[in-house]
Amino acid sequence: MSSTATDVKNAAAQGGTDWDPIFDEIGLPKDPTNIYTQTVATMLRAAEIINLKHRCRIILAQPKNEIMVHFPVRMDDGHHRLFKGYRVQHNNACGPYKGGLRFHKDVHLDDVKSLAFLMTMKCALVQIPFGGGKGGVNCTPRDLSASELERVSRRFTAAIANDIGPDYDIPAPDVGTTPQVMAWIADTYSALSGRSGPDDPFAVVTGKPVAVGGSLGREKATGQGVVDVLREMLPDFDIPIEDMRVSLIGFGNVGSWAARILADLGANVIAVMDHTGALRNDEGLDVYALADYTAQNGSIAGFEKRTGTGSKTTKHSGNGADVITEDEFWSTPVDVFIPAALEGMLNEERAKQIHCRVVAEAANAPTTPDADKVLQQRGIEVIPDMLCNAGGVTVSYFEWVQNRSNVTWDVEQVDRELNRIMCMAARRTILARQKYDTDMRTAANIAALEHLGDVYQHRGIWP
Repeated sequence: MSSTATDVKNAAAQGGTDWDPIFDEIGLPKDPTNIYTQTVATMLRAAEIINLKHRCRIILAQPKNEIMVHFPVRMDDGHHRLFKGYRVQHNNACGPYKGGLRFHKDVHLDDVKSLAFLMTMKCALVQIPFGGGKGGVNCTPRDLSASELERVSRRFTAAIANDIGPDYDIPAPDVGTTPQVMAWIADTYSALSGRSGPDDPFAVVTGKPVAVGGSLGREKATGQGVVDVLREMLPDFDIPIEDMRVSLIGFGNVGSWAARILADLGANVIAVMDHTGALRNDEGLDVYALADYTAQNGSIAGFEKRTGTGSKTTKHSGNGADVITEDEFWSTPVDVFIPAALEGMLNEERAKQIHCRVVAEAANAPTTPDADKVLQQRGIEVIPDMLCNAGGVTVSYFEWVQNRSNVTWDVEQVDRELNRIMCMAARRTILARQKYDTDMRTAANIAALEHLGDVYQHRGIWP
């Protein structure tokens, strides 16, 4: 390794984000708490290690397009409310922009920029022909009626309709959005575009219901991808999945599917936490029952009082659950901890408290840089979100391919192709780690940057 690369590694270990002159060159704030600055700093450290060309660094350090819209929506009581929405298109060197739409009260520009950036890197790591995008609306979906949510979805689509398209930018579900929201978006875009037939406008989004062009296996895709990566990597850490102890924070689509698939493989999910509280059973929670309960009630709150069992018989069917505190959840001894909620939830304090051997980042950017340093110092392996979380966009790619080709894959083909791509990406990450003697997050960034650098080497920069 070069002396420059060694210096960069040392700077990364010390947590500095002001060491790279590119921050000044492109006008990024040197605020170590800014999520976008943190995201770019991680990329730049990896770029320095592999001596990525300067032109690629400055291109990747800023999004190509940042779109902000304000749009009025009529509420059920007759008054109109103004909503703010975003679509950030980070990079399309590898293909059309691709990324989710988030409906959440904390949606803001830097957050969306960071997630769009991560989508670029994620698609490059798994080597699917997409670039990175992300979007969202600042709102709280559970405070909206079904008809209000539909109007917000359709009005937002109208506001950004000229900036998306099946060949240009393809949104997908994210936190707070569902297949039904994607169907409303596709229908609105179709009506506005006035097109049908071979050039199917419904391909403008993925994650749709199967009845309107969605892919089998898409709902569980992100959780399935997490499990595929764990199965590929855990042997390197000498952790067998059978009877492995797991805890999860976040029990929405990603967390609940990861839990169910792991339980089917013999793992024990012993602790779960969401925004309403935490549950634990040292013999293993009945995650099928918990998933059914959460789907009906919107959270895990009150699950410990329910009667009956889950929808599928497992070795944990009928198991009870004890309510525990947040501190008790974080300190629960497990083999693998899976953050599957929002970004930044695993902070420095929690990183000191956590009791696991491996962190598998099922959410986007769940670990803060300070927490990352603590985990490294404690010898806890982190399988980064760029890899762990890539199952969703991979099956979204499959859905887009099916829509554009007018074909339908069975779920076995979807799962087989997903497993192939996720395992190859895991191997690329491990090889980069071994080659550059670095941590897993930096290795994933390196593997993605090597692909992006190769793309730009062949494409060149016009004019």
